[in-house]
Amino acid sequence: MKNFTFNINENSYGVKILSHESNIIELEVNGTSYSVKMKEEIKKVKTPTLVRKPVNSAIEPVKINPSSSAKAKITAPIPGVILSLKVKVGDTIKENDLLLVLEAMKMENSIVSEKSGVVTAVNVAVGQQVLQGEVMIELE
Repeated sequence: MKNFTFNINENSYGVKILSHESNIIELEVNGTSYSVKMKEEIKKVKTPTLVRKPVNSAIEPVKINPSSSAKAKITAPIPGVILSLKVKVGDTIKENDLLLVLEAMKMENSIVSEKSGVVTAVNVAVGQQVLQGEVMIELE
């Protein structure tokens, strides 16, 4: 199974483990066989088994702004600073139109409209810091 070399008081011993069953180990030291009985049985480490409940239904993606609602709110996906606003109150926009640019972690993120509508409120200004989830623009 395994070979070991031990140096004790400047003497070298070659140890070869032949077998290991429960608490008895068969080994060979410099060609001489020995049977060693351990005081305690060596506990074997078992790999844990992951148990999960079966999934009963398909998981649906979370909708941030469902299209059925009359008003939509554009929220900050991450904390950052508003670099520029591309819309103002009363503007009519289409889906995927650029609304504003948000700088986060030294990267510019373009925030676009998720649906068509009219801008009813702009709750941020250029240079303002926003937190994640903060409502920036409201659409109707």
